[in-house]
Amino acid sequence: MTTHASSEKLLRPRDAVVTATREDTRGLSSEILRRSARRLRILALMYAFTFFMAGYVPNLIFADARAMMLSSAMYWLPGVIAMAMALAVAALTVYAALPLSTMMNVGLVFLVLSNFGIAIAEYTHLSHVESDAWMGLSWVGVWTPLFTVVIPTRPAKALIATIASVSSVPLVIGWMILSGRTAFHLSPPEFFFAIVFPYILIVALAYAGQRVVYALGKEATRAQELGSYRLVERLGKGGMGEVWRATHRLLARPAAIKLLQTSAGEGPDGEMAMRRFEREAQVTSRLRSPHTVELWDFGVAGDGRFYYVMELLDGLDLDALVRRHGPISADRTIFLLRQVCHSLAEAEAHGLVHRDIKPANILMCRYGGEHDFIKVLDFGIVKVTHAATREAIATQENVLRGTPAFIAPEQVLSAGAIDCRADIYSVGCVAYWLLTGDLVFRGETPIAVMLHHAHTAPVPVSQRAELPIPPELDRLILSCLEKDPAKRPQSARELSRQLAEIPIATPWSEERAEIWWSRHEPDLQPAATSAS
Repeated sequence: MTTHASSEKLLRPRDAVVTATREDTRGLSSEILRRSARRLRILALMYAFTFFMAGYVPNLIFADARAMMLSSAMYWLPGVIAMAMALAVAALTVYAALPLSTMMNVGLVFLVLSNFGIAIAEYTHLSHVESDAWMGLSWVGVWTPLFTVVIPTRPAKALIATIASVSSVPLVIGWMILSGRTAFHLSPPEFFFAIVFPYILIVALAYAGQRVVYALGKEATRAQELGSYRLVERLGKGGMGEVWRATHRLLARPAAIKLLQTSAGEGPDGEMAMRRFEREAQVTSRLRSPHTVELWDFGVAGDGRFYYVMELLDGLDLDALVRRHGPISADRTIFLLRQVCHSLAEAEAHGLVHRDIKPANILMCRYGGEHDFIKVLDFGIVKVTHAATREAIATQENVLRGTPAFIAPEQVLSAGAIDCRADIYSVGCVAYWLLTGDLVFRGETPIAVMLHHAHTAPVPVSQRAELPIPPELDRLILSCLEKDPAKRPQSARELSRQLAEIPIATPWSEERAEIWWSRHEPDLQPAATSAS
């Protein structure tokens, strides 16, 4: 027995690392730059940690070293400033909504300043030394190549930053000598070959490595092309596949591409995933309800992976809506559920049972000039009841499908044929979530939750909701949650009609929806369908 679990959501968080751009104009995709921003955060944190452990912990342990370090701010202040700067850069990558290109420029500035922090910390405390303690490579010689290879940047920019970075050692040592802060002296030729020449070699090595990394990044960007579409940014990843923001080579319209993780023929699991993926594309392409996500194209990538192209939607799913803003009012719930019923009614007419209706698969979006516009997503485990359609779209039987928190009793018990009334039960669970901010049933395990759905009577919504619930809506939701399918509304069209008949003093309207969006989600990033 298997269950279909909820996958990673594809909404970008409000405190996103960086704001995405269409694509890097210098040849690297936004996804590669986003990964570079994450690496920048890791490097900055690693810099601060290593600096503290190597430069301060030993000096704090031993009394003589501690006394010397505290004798002058020159010995401890530069390192503190360098570590604070590293932590600030790490914080910027998390909390600042900077364009990716700007974030990469911040990284290059950090590279230069961090190397000066290393050089000052390494050499200013040697002012009393008159030996060859100045000789040998600085940690600058390690940090600079590491940084330029891990963070891909245009070669020209990288070269300038690398030269500025490694110059920190000759400049600091030269300043120490010329200012008389040390009695250690070198003749100009000795200074060049001992202090300058090694870092010229480091510049050459770092530049060569960076060019290779940058070229690989451009090749990866070119490889992210599927038919007439070019992948720009990964929006999410689940057990079944990935969803990417994409652009068409000729059309200005953005799109979302769902890409199967495995290639055709990669074992039984890969074959099953491929059939499900293909079925989802075929089923979705047959549906024309404006409240069903629209599919535009379907194909096979160069590496054998299936993909399909769909509309890119600007909104958030109902799971995220309640988690972010709390339960919603009864009038708004009715407004949203009727749109869900519109999509399911067409699916019923085609003999299709969705079998995975849940808040995460219902997107509330801004669509054209409308707000609170519903799109039903993810027909990956749809069940086909019409014989003609079943012949065209293969399904796998005798496998439990659905999400435990929203699954119908007959799906749990495998009692009789599964029909559209299973989706009606799931819609009741969704309504419960919207009005209460809680699930109909909870349990320690998914099996326990499913057994509750099969045998336990639900608590009425009105007893758990904080907002007023019309008695008619309370009864209708309980009727959707009946264990016996015959006692539920018998179709999505009938459910929509009963929802419309519930008396509401002030029905939810487009005007109210627009006001809500402008106040609560003015800058929401586009979303796409589930990657499960």
